[in-house]
This record gives sequence, C-alpha cells and structure tokens, in this order.
Amino acid sequence: MRELKDGIRAEVRLDWTGRVHKRFRGTDADQRYATEVKVLKVLEERGCPYVPRLLEEHPEENYFVSTSCGETAGSISKERALQLFADLENHYGVRHLDAERRNITYDAKSGRFCIIDFELADILPDPANPPEPGTIPSE
Repeated sequence: MRELKDGIRAEVRLDWTGRVHKRFRGTDADQRYATEVKVLKVLEERGCPYVPRLLEEHPEENYFVSTSCGETAGSISKERALQLFADLENHYGVRHLDAERRNITYDAKSGRFCIIDFELADILPDPANPPEPGTIPSE
C-alpha cells in the first residue's frame, strides 16, 4: 500500500485497487472515527457525488475503507475551496469544520474537485427536505 498520510491523528494508505484505508489514532480517535463514518453515510444518503463512499467499517479498530477521490488539489485557490465547502453546506447540509485546501482533492476520473476528511464536521438539517414550520429537526 502507498502511504498518503502518517500523522499523530491518522494513518491513510491507498491500496493497489485504489481504495483508501484510514486508521484513526491519538486523542478522541473513537469519536473522530464515529463522526467521519456518520457524515459519509449522511452524504451518501443525500446524494453528494464529490465525497468518498464508505466501503468497510471497523469501529473496534477506528478504521474504515472508502473510495478514493483522486489526488491532492494543491493549486486550488482559497476562494474556490471556500466555495466548495459552502456548496457542501448549502446543498447537502454538512458543515466541514476544517475547511482548508488540504481537504480538497481532484478526481481526474470524474473531472471534478472533491472534499475529504470529515472527522471534524457537523450534520445540519437536509436542505432538500426542510422541516415543516413549528417542528424541531431530528439531526
């Protein structure tokens, strides 16, 4: 496997089939794992096409496997990156709490920018299904 990141908070590797293996470690690893898994599931349910898809979950190891979203988009402008994060929130109801360019990739297969690393994110009400007036959102 090719190493993509080996830090104090996570180890990320790419296998020969193109799948991403992410193992959380360090402070609050279990909580960060649970958050990222939950966010990826919500984004899939809401039809977001530019985030990884969860393939395997291993909560006892704080480890999951997902699809790849291409390579780091090092040349993306700060303005374009902020627009992508705003679109994620406005169209899919997820606020990325680490909205930095390092969390943007470019997927040549789909010809688009993608967003990764959702261990620090908030799930908001689904903009496609706003709550009825007078009700409290469930998420």
